[in-house]
Amino acid sequence: MAPATVRRTSVVAPWIRTRLRTAPGAALALALLVALTACLAAALPRALDRYADAGLHRAVEQAGADRTSIQLYAQPEYGIISEQDLRPATLGAQYEKILATVEKPLVADRRQSTYGVRTSTNMEVPDPWLPRPTGTPAQVALVAQQGLADHVRSVEGRLPRGPAAPADAMTPEVEAAVSAATAKSLHIKVGSVIHVPGESQAPLAVRVTGIVTPREPSGAFWSAQPLLHEPALIRMPGPSSDADRYWVGALLLAPESAPAMLGTPGTPWRYWQLAPAMKHLHAYDVDRLKTAVASLESGPALQQARAITGGLTDTDTDLSEVLTAYSRLREGVSPLVAVAAVGAGTVAAVVLLMSGGLAADRRRTELALLRARGASLRGLAGRLLAETATVAVPAGALGLTAAVLALPEARTTYAVVAATTVTAAACVALPLRAAVAHRAVRLHTGREDVATLRPTRRRTVAELTLLVLALAAVETLRRRGSSGDELAYVAPALTGVIAALVLVRLYPFPLRGLARPAGRLRGAVAHLSLARAGRTSASAVLPLLALLTALTTAAFGGSVLTGVTEARDEAALLAVGADARVDADGPLPTGLAARLRHRPGVDGLTEVSIAYQAKPTDGRVSVPLVGVEPGGYAQLTAGTGLGAYAGHELADTGGVLPALASPSVAKAYGTRPFPVLLEDGTTTITVRITLVRDRTPAVNGTEFLVVDRAGLSGPTARPTSLLLTGTGMSGANLRKAVGDAGHVQTRSEERSHYVNSPLQSGAEDIYTAAVAAGAGYAVLALLLSLLRAAPERIALLARLRTMGLTRAQGRRLLVLESLPQATLAAAGGILTGWATVHLLSPGIDLTTIALATAPSSGGTAELRTSPLSLVIPALAVVLVTVGVAGVQAWWSGRRGSVAELRAGDTR
Repeated sequence: MAPATVRRTSVVAPWIRTRLRTAPGAALALALLVALTACLAAALPRALDRYADAGLHRAVEQAGADRTSIQLYAQPEYGIISEQDLRPATLGAQYEKILATVEKPLVADRRQSTYGVRTSTNMEVPDPWLPRPTGTPAQVALVAQQGLADHVRSVEGRLPRGPAAPADAMTPEVEAAVSAATAKSLHIKVGSVIHVPGESQAPLAVRVTGIVTPREPSGAFWSAQPLLHEPALIRMPGPSSDADRYWVGALLLAPESAPAMLGTPGTPWRYWQLAPAMKHLHAYDVDRLKTAVASLESGPALQQARAITGGLTDTDTDLSEVLTAYSRLREGVSPLVAVAAVGAGTVAAVVLLMSGGLAADRRRTELALLRARGASLRGLAGRLLAETATVAVPAGALGLTAAVLALPEARTTYAVVAATTVTAAACVALPLRAAVAHRAVRLHTGREDVATLRPTRRRTVAELTLLVLALAAVETLRRRGSSGDELAYVAPALTGVIAALVLVRLYPFPLRGLARPAGRLRGAVAHLSLARAGRTSASAVLPLLALLTALTTAAFGGSVLTGVTEARDEAALLAVGADARVDADGPLPTGLAARLRHRPGVDGLTEVSIAYQAKPTDGRVSVPLVGVEPGGYAQLTAGTGLGAYAGHELADTGGVLPALASPSVAKAYGTRPFPVLLEDGTTTITVRITLVRDRTPAVNGTEFLVVDRAGLSGPTARPTSLLLTGTGMSGANLRKAVGDAGHVQTRSEERSHYVNSPLQSGAEDIYTAAVAAGAGYAVLALLLSLLRAAPERIALLARLRTMGLTRAQGRRLLVLESLPQATLAAAGGILTGWATVHLLSPGIDLTTIALATAPSSGGTAELRTSPLSLVIPALAVVLVTVGVAGVQAWWSGRRGSVAELRAGDTR
């Protein structure tokens, strides 16, 4: 009988399951940290892609389909073209072949792309019922464009049809449709007949069978040739008058009627119109897009098109210029966004590494015991890696999934790389820190108090290396700007890191200085709290690094946002001169100023007269002459900060008028009296420059003269502009009150014009997120450090209560123990943030973000210190410290002391 098989079962519980059950709170905290950081890291490149794509789409839309559509025109070779070449079947086959020549990533939008035939010149029509504003006959263009039925919303009458017999040069009559705007302007009705001149034959009769309303007037089908949906009133060259204008409109023929154009002097040209598909336009493909467009303009794709359509085919498009302008805007914004991204990423990395360091410090006794019992360094690191990966990998995947779902329609590759990097950093932080700390087997590590531990040589070398890199980054940023070098991107973050390292070295000195005076005080709480703060483990000072880096990032981001806001406000003020203004080409109505004074939100109103064609001295150069009431205008200049002066300095005293001038005008005419010829060409005044100011509210420019309006006479003295100040003024309300008397411009509306691209708003959002992330990670770093010390603190309170410590004293003890580090971090964060802004301000130009379309007079946008971004995160650090210490004391008081005093349990 065979012996029974004995199955041996392991009695050792699996390492990972045991550890996760032992410390579920720590595992959950790590999972939340990794999931949040992975989500933010994955969301950043996807958000940048979305903002960049939206900016490209906005640039293409604003340029208009007439500039961004790619139109290929085929001229007749030797002036000869056959009827077969103009028929829809031939054009359609060529259109499909041309689409195949378009190189990726440029993709044509088939819904808006089309083809057809049109006359190359507009032709005068003799019909007397067509409007003639100045006696010149109207002109028409014949267009036979494919797909009209698919692009109309409604039709009055019916769409045109081709003639019963195939159309040719001798066809006497064809049908056509016109747009509603063309019918209204040219007085065309359904059934109207327009006689287009013939080429050595009778005129071609074009009968209008339908009036169509475009479905998408801004789409490429209609707007690539704007004449199709809207007629034009053309002004002939020469002096401006009503005697040289005429109408031009388009008659939309059926595609089958195109050969009938051969019987007119219009010379029909074939064309193929390609509209770029918006959903295929991506910012990261801009260089390849420009290459594809260039190929169609003068490259291989154009040669292929000529082989298909004929040798005289050319391309007309401004898409390359639009893409180039967008690239310049993006190149100006991208370095600034990179600074924010690197700063936020550095903060996240520091907090992740800090969490691993705190975990290694919390488990220092456990890991030392394992090493003493024979655990190899590789085996110990492997177990810790597997333990951390079990928590971090699913959390990282969850964060990546959340980012992809929250921000669809963007590239996934960079998001995956970012989330993977975060997860990998979280996985290796604890094993690496433990391997370094326990590379030698030691039963007792001795005291590692922050106040007594001396930095090692390796740490000193590493800190000096970081210091050199930080100085190089700051100097690079100041010399070359944010686009000069990748090293400049890390300048704000490195500044925070260096400040943190300096504070870590200085941290023991105030503790030692306060410990002795505190020992002389009555009561043990103050002395004990400082002693406890000084005996804090050196690894617990790691939060200082995270806190200062986070606070510096928040301060820098806040300064960027403040600089952008103030630059836009300043540029809008320079453009308008006040909170609102009303301008007219001539004198304003007499009662208008009185009406506007009583409009809601108007607190002050200043009347000025502006003569832009006033000519000093020799009468060859014009200088804007502003007539003002000295007292009221002085109040306006003081309120706006634009060229302030005292009211009596411009008062008319008879004779020569004192004048306030710009520096360039003062340099040209000096301080001697000189004559100024007014706009009427006959009146002359004599002025003498007594004041020089760079700016003045009435004129947005670098050349002006301001005088007392009382010294002027006639129409020159009547106000032509009104400058209004106040809060809550509505542009619509002011326009209603002004009517047709003048043009209304408000400061708030002018300010909104400076943000015309999602690239700008996206950069602002990135910096807002950087500020929030900096503040959030600062609080998170503080919470992690406080939670790390929570078991030890609770046990301490339990022991001290057995000695007579009251609950109030326990709360004060925990608060005072935590305050030195939090206060130092808050004060250091404010000081470091302020210093970073002032150090880096010369190298950061925010003009592209703030004033992409601002006038040159708006100047440049610079970093401005934001008190809120400096103070609020720092106060949050202190308040969270006090709050957590209070909660810990309260929670300890609710629990009994027996559980906290178990022998050998250090948790």
